Amino acid sequence: METTPLISCNESTLTPYIPSGENPWNTTKINHVYRRLGFGASQDAIDAALSLSPNDFIDNLVEEAINKPPSTTPFWGNYVIADFTDFDEENQQYIQDWKIQTGNDLITENLRGRLASFWMNHFVADLESHNYSPYLFQYYNISQTHAIGNLKDFVREIGISSAMLIYLNGYENTNVEPNENYARELYELFTLGEGNNYMEQDITETAKALTGYNHWTELGAPFYFNEVTWVDGDKTIFGQTGNWRYDDVIDILFEKRATEIATYICTKLYKYFVGQEIDAVIIDNVINPLAQTLVDNNFELAPMLKQLFKSEHFFDERALGVIIKSPFDITMQFINESGFFYNDELMEALLYFSGIYGQKLFNPPNVAGWQRDEDWISTSTLTGRWQFTELYLSILFQNGLAATFVDFAKELTNDSNDPEYITEVLVNHFMSKELYTASDYTIATDVLKWEIPQNYYDDGLWNLDWEEAPYQLFLLLSHLATIPEFQLK
Repeated sequence: METTPLISCNESTLTPYIPSGENPWNTTKINHVYRRLGFGASQDAIDAALSLSPNDFIDNLVEEAINKPPSTTPFWGNYVIADFTDFDEENQQYIQDWKIQTGNDLITENLRGRLASFWMNHFVADLESHNYSPYLFQYYNISQTHAIGNLKDFVREIGISSAMLIYLNGYENTNVEPNENYARELYELFTLGEGNNYMEQDITETAKALTGYNHWTELGAPFYFNEVTWVDGDKTIFGQTGNWRYDDVIDILFEKRATEIATYICTKLYKYFVGQEIDAVIIDNVINPLAQTLVDNNFELAPMLKQLFKSEHFFDERALGVIIKSPFDITMQFINESGFFYNDELMEALLYFSGIYGQKLFNPPNVAGWQRDEDWISTSTLTGRWQFTELYLSILFQNGLAATFVDFAKELTNDSNDPEYITEVLVNHFMSKELYTASDYTIATDVLKWEIPQNYYDDGLWNLDWEEAPYQLFLLLSHLATIPEFQLK
């Protein structure tokens, strides 16, 4: 069946966004940045950004991501099997520990965490394929190290990581029996896109050049190259003939298909950070210029990302609230934007529930990764997305932390005693767009008012210091998750 191409309403260009009276720099736009380039932010962070220009704000976020060192290597990060005392128990514990570490990184690191999450869904190397804590750490370390670095270096290193060599059968790729899995995905999913200016012969010849990474110094050590299992002889890749090895493949790929790589990667990053809808106008005015910037900067990612994030196109009103939140967005963004308590134990629960709702950390559904956006929502996951917020708030409430709901509301509303105003402020704080109708705010206000007689509100007697206020705020905050706009960022 023929499908109708998506047509975007966002006709803005990559011209830098400069605030004006008609298009001001405000908390809505700052929230937009933090929700797309990170997993939300506190009100203090948003207020601090108001004093910066959009240009400086984006520069700060990008430079922070560039300069942030990778997470500290755990003592077991480069273990071999012989280093474990009780492999089964310790290995599973270290995997769980690193999942929690990764969750803590994502929720706190803004752009670096967001990009690491993106790349692990691009260069997929499923944890279940190896189930080995040192390989998990090493894979994540590469994703952090290159998250906003040089794409060519990233492609070069990730392809011979132990996790990837196992996941896409590179360790089985020998001169006796070449395996084409990684060569195929290198072009189809990782760099060029399906069918984009490569032939079956290129895959076959590339697989031969990638042979040889089949050896350990000992069980559980990283794989290394050995010429004994490498195809020694001429291979022709993209019209170039020579006795190529792994590094030669990457060099030839980025030399002969630079434009295709840049266009494919920029398109994928655009869909992740801006929106799914791409038409001919966006291709001409946004994607192609971004791709040229990436090529001109020898595949350094930062200049291209700065160009996108500073643009009128990124800040266009029609770019706000058009992406469906992932399970990580639902959970992590709410925590960041509320400032409510969480610790490692809660992070473990957060990751567990995210997995139930469709995003299991380090385990995308297949080599193509999560397709995101509408795929996040189904009849089986939607109610779960609602329930997480209520469950998280219930945990806080039952553990004596309900007073933080009141402190939060007081700070945002300047300790107002007007339920309509409190509701509007809290609703708008968590939404990328205002609610569709005024009646939606009325319904939310009625949730906040709960069973308190109306005359207490009319006479100004009720306030946020009332004994019932924490529970009322619990009800309102739980209700927010059921509002359709809450699902968008």
